Parts: sequence; C-alpha cells; structure tokens
Amino acid sequence: MNDIISKLKESGLTGRGGAGFPTATKWESVMAASGEAKYVICNASEGEPNVFKDGFILENYPQVLIEGIILAMETVKAKAGYIYLKYDYFDKYGPKLKELIADKSITLFRKPHEYIAGEETVICNLIEGKRMEPRQRPPFISTAGLFGCPTLMNNVETFYYVAKINKGEYKNTRFYSINGKIKNPGVYELPVDLTINQILTQTNNVPDFDFFLQVGGGAVGEILLVNEIDKPATGAASITVFDKNTTDIYKMMDELADFFLNGNCDKCVPCREGIYRIKTLLKEKNIDLDDLELLFQNLEKASFCALGKGAPTGFRGLLKVLAN
Repeated sequence: MNDIISKLKESGLTGRGGAGFPTATKWESVMAASGEAKYVICNASEGEPNVFKDGFILENYPQVLIEGIILAMETVKAKAGYIYLKYDYFDKYGPKLKELIADKSITLFRKPHEYIAGEETVICNLIEGKRMEPRQRPPFISTAGLFGCPTLMNNVETFYYVAKINKGEYKNTRFYSINGKIKNPGVYELPVDLTINQILTQTNNVPDFDFFLQVGGGAVGEILLVNEIDKPATGAASITVFDKNTTDIYKMMDELADFFLNGNCDKCVPCREGIYRIKTLLKEKNIDLDDLELLFQNLEKASFCALGKGAPTGFRGLLKVLAN
C-alpha cells in the first residue's frame, strides 16, 4: 500500500472544505480510476461569508500547501495540477504562489465572484472554458472530472494537513475561523473534537450577552442558540457570533437571499425561482411560514445541486431565532 495512503488512513483525516469525506478514500478512488490522464485541483474558492481559514494558510504557509499538492500529484500520478483561487486571493497570494510553482506542472486559475463557482463540477467546467454551471453526478469527478479524466480535488486546509501528516507533524487539529461580535476574532488551530462552547472558551470569545451563532459557513451554515453550542463545529468550521438583542434578523435573511440570488447559476427553476420568491416574501415582515416552508422543501428536493439544496438551512435557523 502507498505510504501516504497508509498515513492518511491512520490519521483519520477528512476533507476540510465542508463535506468531511475521508481523504484516503478519495485519493484511493482516483488512484484506482482509469483514464488517459489524471489531474489534481486545490480548491481555494472559499466562497461563503465569514470563512477565511484557507486565506490564512495561503498567507502564512504557502510552501506547506504546495508540498501537499505535489505529494497528491505524485501519489495519483497526475499529469498536472491546478490551484483554483478565490478572485481576491488570486491577487493577494498569486505572486508568491507563482514563485513556489515556477518549475512545477501547477497552474493558478482565478475563480469568478459567484458562489456556485466553488462547486467541484463547476470548477472543472470553468477550467475547461465552459459555462459556469454544475454537471450531473454521477459520474463523479474521481472518475470523470477535468477534461473527462479522473480528478482529485481537495481544499487548501486538507492539502496543508496532508503535508503535515507525511512529515509526522499532524496533531489531530484543524483551523477555525472565528468572528462576529467577539473580543478576539481570527483563525485558530485547535483540536478537531472540541465543542463550539470549548472553542469560544479557549479563545476567550464567550460573549457576556444573549447571543446566537452560525457555524460551518456564513451562507449554508447551521444557526444555533446559546443552549445548542455543546457540539463540534461542522462544515468549514467557521463560527460567527451575533448579539440576539441588537441583530436585525430580517436584514440578515434579506442579505442571505441576495447572496444566493447573486451566487447561483440560474440553471434550474427550483433554485432560481425559489430563492427569488423567498426574497419577495421577506419584504413582507408578516411572513407566511407555511409558504416559506413549502419553498424550502422544493429547494431541498428539486434543486439540481447543493447550492439550492443547502439554501434553506440559514433561513430556517434565523426563523428559529425570531421564534425564541
């Protein structure tokens, strides 16, 4: 068995982009796939609001990131690699990354602004010069991704920890983006099994007022009340704290609707029209909850990709805050 695969399995590393899929399993699926060529893509799109841990790694540990990408390319025998960078990351970190990959078969690619542009099949389409819309799955990109070839895609933090694991330096930690109405915002590296309450305590960020928070991302992240935070940080492991007494919940829902409206691809009717209808309903503060719930269910059941399916999560959480 490949040495790095053994190390990944022993470490228990899962993807840090949000889905939490076992890294070793993903790598093995690409290794086992047949194709004329294979590719590796580092997804540095980080498109949700209040998530910035990958940017922290790009700024502070770019060499470690490149080590992880090269190791992946060698392991799956990739023809080439790509670093798919959020538009502002491309400007900020691109020059340094170009120095590090100058003699390597790795290309930088600038992501468009839209949130949907971070979805894995959309990334493949955009690098190929095609339309910005998701593909039908299966086939999954591990067998038919970039240019129809087996493709390994992980996010920045995952590749960073791959390099650490390979050198025996992994200590079962992950990066947390912490922000909002707190004393000490920033990115913290802490154990993976801490609860949100423990994370806030260890970083001296427990509020002294009635609060709620959003965990896992500023768009599809779950919204939790004070009595619900004794659980691990999920998804992209971001934590954003809000003052329950001063936050305009209706404004938050309106901004969330705008984010999904501006960030989708308009390919499917449930997502395109459903989110527009949600925004329309939100203009009337006397919201018909039955109508909203029906829209949420249509989005979850009929949307083509995960953007529409995940959109109701934040709205439902904010409605919960209103009800409490």
